[in-house]
Amino acid sequence: MKNFIQPGENITVTATAAATSGAGVKVGNLFGIASGDAAIGEPLVLVTEGVFEMPKVAADDFAVGAAVYWRSSDGAVTTTASGNTKVGTAVSAAGTGTASVRVRLNGTF
Repeated sequence: MKNFIQPGENITVTATAAATSGAGVKVGNLFGIASGDAAIGEPLVLVTEGVFEMPKVAADDFAVGAAVYWRSSDGAVTTTASGNTKVGTAVSAAGTGTASVRVRLNGTF
């Protein structure tokens, strides 16, 4: 195919804010996990697919298969849809009081 560019699991963007390796990053409608550190204006590779251990809102209870939303205010994932960005699906259960949950990023949100 003459028009194929890349598979799309890793997308290079320009960092609009300082980013830390392993942190969630949202650029417009694109969400991914930073593959390295980047300062504002530097190239940043976002991983948009795969399973990642992500910090979660301690009060939230995730069941396997639950929709996962990213809360930009603190970089934690939550079960609350309102005002947050859908990023994937929980692939592990994580009860209240736990610090993280495993999330399969969708890559299309």
